[in-house]
Amino acid sequence: MFEFLKLFMNKKESIISNKTNLIHRILNTDIKKDPSSQEDLIIFGCGCFWGAEKCFWKLPGVVTTSVGYAGGHKNNPTYYEVCSGLTGHAEVVRVVWNKNEIDISDLLKMFWECHDPTQKNRQGNDLGSQYRSSIYYINKNKEDIIQSSKEEYQKELNKNNHGSIETEIKKIDNYFYAEEYHQQYLAIEGSRQYCSASPTKVKLGPFDGSNYKLNKRIWDNFNWDIDKCVLKSDNKPIKNNN
Repeated sequence: MFEFLKLFMNKKESIISNKTNLIHRILNTDIKKDPSSQEDLIIFGCGCFWGAEKCFWKLPGVVTTSVGYAGGHKNNPTYYEVCSGLTGHAEVVRVVWNKNEIDISDLLKMFWECHDPTQKNRQGNDLGSQYRSSIYYINKNKEDIIQSSKEEYQKELNKNNHGSIETEIKKIDNYFYAEEYHQQYLAIEGSRQYCSASPTKVKLGPFDGSNYKLNKRIWDNFNWDIDKCVLKSDNKPIKNNN
């Protein structure tokens, strides 16, 4: 992905520099929006953030998404600095959701299922600490349900002869927005339709503390048996017609 971005940036730089808004290309919301009292936020690392972001923006009840860098030690890192591995950041997706429409357990289900959390410092063909599996939370009260979902998913992985989960889970204070050309990248006309995620095809069911709000029809839109199923879907968010 890194070498391709050099070519993409050279081609798109003049277009991007003229953009002044930070409106989500699909959801038409502010990607830097702070959650209201009816909303909340969490940050996920699932390998290359292009495909990961699309997984989450398609879910009904998600208010906005953005891609960025978290878990490192340098303020305002650039994409190239993160790719060097020297800043310690992971490529991540910031998700703000409406708690009345979707539960954190739905988001955790998407997280565990959309990539392979047993791979360490890689995802598919993408190698490096920036591609590590990670969950970063702002509020301490999220820790229990995150750990509960991890424990249940590990049980399911064990049943299917997969290895141990390598996901980094921790509370953080800083999240840095990635450059604008990365935001909703897969929705940009002419973008390279690339996703490095290699899902295990193992599903997460109920776990202690879960309160799923999305029904089976929603999840039927994500068939992990189909290679790169998210890339092959359209960019529109799925409508919840309960």
